[in-house]
Amino acid sequence: MTPRRARLHHPVGRRAALAMACGLALAATMGCPRTTWAAAASSAPADASAEGGFANFDRSMLAGAGHGTADLSRFEHGNPVLPGIYNLDVYLNKNWVGRMDVRFAAPSADANAVPCVSTELLDRMGLVPAKADAATTAKLSSTACVNLSDLIPGATLSFDMADLRMDASVPQAYMNQRPRGWVNPASWDAGIPAFLLNYNLNGYHTTNDGQSQTSTYLGLRSGFNFGLWQFRQDSTATWQSNTGQPSQHHWHTIDTYVQRALPGMGAVLSLGDSYTDGAVFDSYGLRGVQLGTDDRMLPQSLRGYAPVVHGVAYTNAKVTVTQNGVQIYQTTVAPGPFVINDLYPNGYGGDLIVNVTEADGRQHSFTVPYASVAQLMRAGVTRFDFAAGQLRDATLQSRPNVIQAAVQHGFSDLITGYAGVQGSEGYAAALVGGALNTRFGALALDITQAHASIPGYGTYNGQSFRISYSKIIPETNTSLSVAADRYSTSGFLSLSDAEAARDYASHGMDALQYQPSDTQTIDGLPVQSLLTPAQLAALSGSVYNSSSIYTASGLLQQRNRFTLTLNQQLGSNGGSLYADASVNDYWNQGGNDTQFQVGYNNHLGRMAYSVSASRGRVALGGYDNQVFFNATLPLGNTPHAPSISFNLNHDNESGTQEQATLNGTLGQWNQFNYGATASHGGNDTGNAYSANAGYNSPYATFNASVGNGSGYSQASVGASGAVVAHAGGITFGQPIGDTVAIVHMPGAAGAHILNAPGLSVDRNGYALVPYLTPYQLDTIQIDPQGLPLGVQLDATSADVAPYAGAVVMVNFKSKSGRAMIARIHLANGQPAPFGAQVFDAKNQPLGVVGQGGLALLRGVAADGRLSVQWDDEQGAAHMCGFPYALPRTDRNAQAYPQVQVMCTAGNDAPQKQKENRA
Repeated sequence: MTPRRARLHHPVGRRAALAMACGLALAATMGCPRTTWAAAASSAPADASAEGGFANFDRSMLAGAGHGTADLSRFEHGNPVLPGIYNLDVYLNKNWVGRMDVRFAAPSADANAVPCVSTELLDRMGLVPAKADAATTAKLSSTACVNLSDLIPGATLSFDMADLRMDASVPQAYMNQRPRGWVNPASWDAGIPAFLLNYNLNGYHTTNDGQSQTSTYLGLRSGFNFGLWQFRQDSTATWQSNTGQPSQHHWHTIDTYVQRALPGMGAVLSLGDSYTDGAVFDSYGLRGVQLGTDDRMLPQSLRGYAPVVHGVAYTNAKVTVTQNGVQIYQTTVAPGPFVINDLYPNGYGGDLIVNVTEADGRQHSFTVPYASVAQLMRAGVTRFDFAAGQLRDATLQSRPNVIQAAVQHGFSDLITGYAGVQGSEGYAAALVGGALNTRFGALALDITQAHASIPGYGTYNGQSFRISYSKIIPETNTSLSVAADRYSTSGFLSLSDAEAARDYASHGMDALQYQPSDTQTIDGLPVQSLLTPAQLAALSGSVYNSSSIYTASGLLQQRNRFTLTLNQQLGSNGGSLYADASVNDYWNQGGNDTQFQVGYNNHLGRMAYSVSASRGRVALGGYDNQVFFNATLPLGNTPHAPSISFNLNHDNESGTQEQATLNGTLGQWNQFNYGATASHGGNDTGNAYSANAGYNSPYATFNASVGNGSGYSQASVGASGAVVAHAGGITFGQPIGDTVAIVHMPGAAGAHILNAPGLSVDRNGYALVPYLTPYQLDTIQIDPQGLPLGVQLDATSADVAPYAGAVVMVNFKSKSGRAMIARIHLANGQPAPFGAQVFDAKNQPLGVVGQGGLALLRGVAADGRLSVQWDDEQGAAHMCGFPYALPRTDRNAQAYPQVQVMCTAGNDAPQKQKENRA
């Protein structure tokens, strides 16, 4: 048996070895001793004395009525707990507190050792003595052993030796109340010094009507950690080549910064490129210094949300995501619905522009709103943010200096107040607001007063009023996630808009130009699709900037903005409805900009289906209206049964398109995935076929796709992964995100890690575990299947709570060596006694003899001499030894070698051996 958790600084009892001996005895078709427990040692309180858990071994149940059986008295008092220091996972009322050393002491010579409570242990659990007198309190700082029940009435400690876990049970009245998901900051792990590199490589080639195009994208996120200081740099490289045109390549640095967590303040300090907190003011890019509350240090129940991108592709398509004028993501997706949920958190605001390029050259794009509103806070909680530096916006030619400060405070469970100030060149603003928690829902209201000076346009003064509402109605299963409305007067400009207008005006461009709502067309086609960027700039009266893909044609000055997110459950079997909508209008443009998506989800038996309708802006102007239907059915009940889906889509550009897709996974760990699609479309789209496959290896993830249709063909390959350099060497792995664990298991190459598909330990004993949740409890689980037979783990799971961005080392103790099954006979021909122990030349225990003299021995050398030691019924010690030599065999063999040996009297005194094994 292998215990699940690590680490132990003192030898413990050998119940596991006895159970192993029983198993070997059963394998030899002999009986096994019957054990009767008055109290299970693994669940009984650790402070129980030897009399608290008693086991009787009935020797008459053994073969030969138990004659020749070793003394089993050491197992009669449960699972023996010896004095010493144990490294344990400590739990308080079933919530993990941390891993720490706990001292055990025996109250008497014949009793199990009990855990001793120290001041450090109390602090880690957040407990304060409730009834300790002066004498008991003095013992906490001495070598005396203090029981938890002596300090807190009704409190108990229990010790699970197999899991190396200690549970403290404390009445709720004596606990400091903690929110759900709270982890003691003392248990946060800052990690080890390490260099890390995350990469995403994607190559995409299409041929359409004799014209070919190849694009390659490489996204890099590199960093270095030293203590709590973390350096990060994000960059992208793109290569583009087209038939008959010179190739182009671009390198872009997204951001570079160094940060440090300040756990005492619940904040993070950032120097370099970052994004301001969008909880009070709209978020924007900043190059400078920022000090602000880090919500990730809050328990999970108090955290916010992360954006997710949903979309639909008709072929093996290239998807790019742009935020604030910078491409931050590119990938290849299979036909059908897709979800992107692994974007790096580049701030709390700034809409995401998602562009989908189909294999046949078609393009469609949509906007994912990404902005936050004021939130209620718990009583007594304060959030703050201070930022100073240079405004970072790729669309601006000049970068003004800015400064901002904001604070939020929960005055009570009903009222939260917040305020902030902003300042930059030619701009100043102040905001004040409050949030209310009422029976009718959560309501937030605020007002912003702004002053802006624009060269050539004069001074603008105005106000912006914002109201947001959130409500969950249990009676109707309605979730009104966000309903927000902002009204701005004609003189109001936000900081980003004001600086954009100042930048336009300073370079001779129209800052606040009236724009009609109707899209200009030539022969029914949008002007944007027929004219060059320079011609478009001349037509709009602005100046074309060849160094930027963006051409200013006047700043839209917002008047109203309304957003809504609604989810509605229709009974237990009626499915669910959802709706997302936004409506905008402007002071200097007629009409309004309306975008929405509504949908319905349900299932019919095993078949899941959904229908949706959406309206959104496209890249070349105007709107795209789309209706989509999807049905998915699994083809079987086995773990690797594929699923088939049918998609029906209709939009303005492509007309109606039908599509059938088969998807599935393969491999014991679902490390392989595949898909095939056939489709038919109108508007001369014709028939199309495609296939895609992927593989999650322990060292990287790979994907590829091919497709062809009417007049076009497509192919793509991609790879993504991570490289981490640390004191133990260089480790390759799957994409890791920002917070990662390095599992170290010497000699355990091939052991599978269950936290990600296809993840296993490399030949050097290391593996990268990706996407850990910072400041929260992460459990790393090991499946020993695939391990060499000569390797044994002391634990198969471990808990860790890393700092954000940390590279934490998780060591699993393992024992490497050969293993064998020995059938041991004494010189008189009788089998070695049941329960006898086998030791190596260094007096290290290797195993216990089962019935018939069988013993499974781990960690043995290729050859040598072993000793067998036991006590008879009268307590007399006996010992014999035997030489052995194992055959040469493959280290990864899946069968134990078996030997038959004769054990004869050795030269060492049995008494000496007995003392060593105690």
